[in-house]
Amino acid sequence: MSETIFALASGLGGGVAVMRVSGPRSRSSLQVLAPGAYLPRRAQLKRLVRPDSRETLDEALVLFFEGPRSYTGEDVVEYHLHGGRAVIEGMIEFLSGQPGHRLAEPGEFTRRAFENGRMDLTEAEAVADLVAAETQAQKDQALLQMGGALYDLYRGWAERLSKLLAHVEADIEFPDEDMPEGVSPQAYTDVEAIRHEILNHLNDNRRGERLRGGVQVVIVGAPNAGKSSLVNALAQRDVAITSDIAGTTRDVIEVHLDLGGYPVVLADTAGLRPDQIGHSGQEGLESEGIRRAIARAESADIVVLLFDGTTAIPDPHTLALIDERSLLVTNKMDFGGARNQIDSALPVSVRTGVGLEAFLGALVDKIKALVIDRSAPCPTRPRHRRYLEDTIEALERALDARLPEMMAEDLRLSVRALGRITGKVDVEDLLDVIFRDFCIGK
Repeated sequence: MSETIFALASGLGGGVAVMRVSGPRSRSSLQVLAPGAYLPRRAQLKRLVRPDSRETLDEALVLFFEGPRSYTGEDVVEYHLHGGRAVIEGMIEFLSGQPGHRLAEPGEFTRRAFENGRMDLTEAEAVADLVAAETQAQKDQALLQMGGALYDLYRGWAERLSKLLAHVEADIEFPDEDMPEGVSPQAYTDVEAIRHEILNHLNDNRRGERLRGGVQVVIVGAPNAGKSSLVNALAQRDVAITSDIAGTTRDVIEVHLDLGGYPVVLADTAGLRPDQIGHSGQEGLESEGIRRAIARAESADIVVLLFDGTTAIPDPHTLALIDERSLLVTNKMDFGGARNQIDSALPVSVRTGVGLEAFLGALVDKIKALVIDRSAPCPTRPRHRRYLEDTIEALERALDARLPEMMAEDLRLSVRALGRITGKVDVEDLLDVIFRDFCIGK
């Protein structure tokens, strides 16, 4: 008999605290506290009394969920308690003393849900993403994945590949049986079709991972262009130190923002002076900051190139970084008009706020272009991408195979790679297809 686990399922400090208990003894500990009949999924107001001391722990709403129709697939009891610390500590003390009960480990309720077939791995990951979601877009993606969008897609490919594998295996093992005609030639066409679909799925510019972890936006420009002031304006607080002294920012400073409902990791960097790189001493600190600024610009999703509009000519080091990821901005438009306004650059004055709304709108549009595509779900974690790439490699080997035995082995590996994403690798799936499609042994 597995252990019964319990934990606080809500945050501390609220008016209501939810204590969740899951496992074979969850109903017995409920009967100890509040004897009576409990219908599944029906809330009842109960006085919770410890029988050993006759102490009333609380008067609470109690819900019983009978397995397997529960979150974990086991018997589950939820106590909706008053949120006071004394109430919570009293419940924890009581449950800790019950036979077979213990505090749950982090994520253990969701792990049991996975182990009991209530959700697959992608849905379990989505639960964690939903809890951690800080923006509307992150929440929407987590809900889509938790609803089974990724599972349905990956499971669909796995089922199609399992059927192909079953046909190839049957053609090998039962050559004299009355098999469907053209199984082997058709397999190559079907494998290529699935490979193409997975390639298109992978070719998503890492939308899901960007949305989950935050779009990397870096602001670069010459010293005193106003980079730190722009970061502070977007963050609406003093994140970076600003001054008229060139080289004030020596390191990359990050701030996590919600811009237009999308998660952004905004980075302030040292002023670009590549000729400074390699210096030692105090200047060596600035040299390292410049080196890091250039490296960060090279790896960022979006690069805001900020120019000082009061200089005679645009900074050539900043101009050299222009590419498809760039958003050009000219600052200090309030100082008597720009002297070097670039045609494609957005004019702003960070000091007065003029032009910042237009800049923010352009930045959000650029972020949307990177992460939004509602036509299909996308991979959200590096492990999804890794196993999909393994699937592609196996399918490419299957297409090159000249012997059916070799093709069958690579198809089996492709199904296994997809199963590692969802956590479901089942030999019975293959057997079901064989016996259903071919009626072997009738």
